[in-house]
Amino acid sequence: MDIDARTSKLTDPLETLLGYQLRRASNVMMADLGSRLQTIELRPVEASILTLIDANPGCTQSDLGRSLGIQRANMVPLMVGLTKAGFVDRVPVGGRSQALRLTRSGMERVETVRAIIGAHEARFRRLFAPELREAALEVLRSIRQGGEGALRQDDPELSTGA
Repeated sequence: MDIDARTSKLTDPLETLLGYQLRRASNVMMADLGSRLQTIELRPVEASILTLIDANPGCTQSDLGRSLGIQRANMVPLMVGLTKAGFVDRVPVGGRSQALRLTRSGMERVETVRAIIGAHEARFRRLFAPELREAALEVLRSIRQGGEGALRQDDPELSTGA
């Protein structure tokens, strides 16, 4: 028996695990989004930053990092790249803080980002029955917002390391 025939017959106990399925689904969705955004030379994280700045003109780099869960050290090169590309301007607001806003080029780019993300989202939303879409989003938000700390407090098995 060749290797391909053997691996295609594996029993997969991971198929029933929620975390495993979420990770695999996330990988598929992010790969799709990444390839779509690559056509405009952006990565998903950069598109997310531009989208947030557009929705929150005057926000700071720290605000963005907190919202996206990106550490300061990782935000710096992202913001440098978007500034050098001409998509973001910085405006001093006091002390060392700088407010962020999109340039005209950034506003044009975020319009394209919205169209790409809209097509990407539509592709995957079609996989859900309409009545399940909002429920799925709510469950995913709960997982994300709950965070590890809150989950550990609610579940004694998790707090003991079991």
